[in-house]
Amino acid sequence: MTKYIALLRGINVSGQKKIPMAELRELLSKSELEQVQTYIQSGNVIFQSSEKDKGILEIKIHNAIKKHFGFEVSILVLMPEELQQIFDNCPFPQEKKEKSYFMMLFSKAEKAKVDEISKLSYPNEEFQITDCCVYFYCSVGYGKAKFSNNFFERKLKIIATARNYNTMVKLLSLSAE
Repeated sequence: MTKYIALLRGINVSGQKKIPMAELRELLSKSELEQVQTYIQSGNVIFQSSEKDKGILEIKIHNAIKKHFGFEVSILVLMPEELQQIFDNCPFPQEKKEKSYFMMLFSKAEKAKVDEISKLSYPNEEFQITDCCVYFYCSVGYGKAKFSNNFFERKLKIIATARNYNTMVKLLSLSAE
């Protein structure tokens, strides 16, 4: 059995795409995933599976949610070591890292789009785009930021899902157990 982390994009936000975590755990357990656990309401799932293809797992989770809840949810499945690498590669010093957001990219962004966005700047905000993540820091807080997950998705024309530092730490801890 291999351990995985599934990140669901855009659930339980402003009353949209409501998925109770107990119901999600039960649904995924019935979908042949094992040791299913969730963390907070924003769509973080740790599970085990004998399936080795993350793409198949993403489709399995997506289809189960669509059939049961009746709406589409983008799913990103990572192995714990992949999430650890994303976390470890944060370019910010520790004091900024602890207040950063990690926007995991569902696919690699086109270099031209990355180059274009990289020319933009706002006071109190910093970001760096890699092949798998947009690292984002805002000294005045995410809620007041000009840049956001939606901004990067629109400009890069790809899907992303954001997690803060504390959520990343907890997911890494839970997946190590």
